[in-house]
Amino acid sequence: MRVILALAFLILGSTGGEIAITHGMKATGEPARLRPRALLQFLGRAFRNGWFWTGVPLMALSFYSLLVLLSWEPISFVIPASALSYVVGTLGARYILGEEVSAARWAGVVLVCAGVALVAAG
Repeated sequence: MRVILALAFLILGSTGGEIAITHGMKATGEPARLRPRALLQFLGRAFRNGWFWTGVPLMALSFYSLLVLLSWEPISFVIPASALSYVVGTLGARYILGEEVSAARWAGVVLVCAGVALVAAG
């Protein structure tokens, strides 16, 4: 049960963090130029974005969960199981961020799920 809970924190933390940071960065925009002043202005805009600061602790939670899982389970289980974040990430991209997801990407998600099932079974 503790492994499933830690895996859920890993997957939801990483995916939630990535979605929040993506949302924040899309609102922030891109740097006008790749010069120090423009980059500092860009970083200033990013650091003032609430979505950015929502994503950072979620990513930290995800990393901590990964460390805990690696102390409990073999890496040959943890890394493939963490690939389930691709499923949650694709669903989040589609339904939270409103991105279009092609049939080829959905097929890739199905293949990831099949691979995780094989690793979990063996």
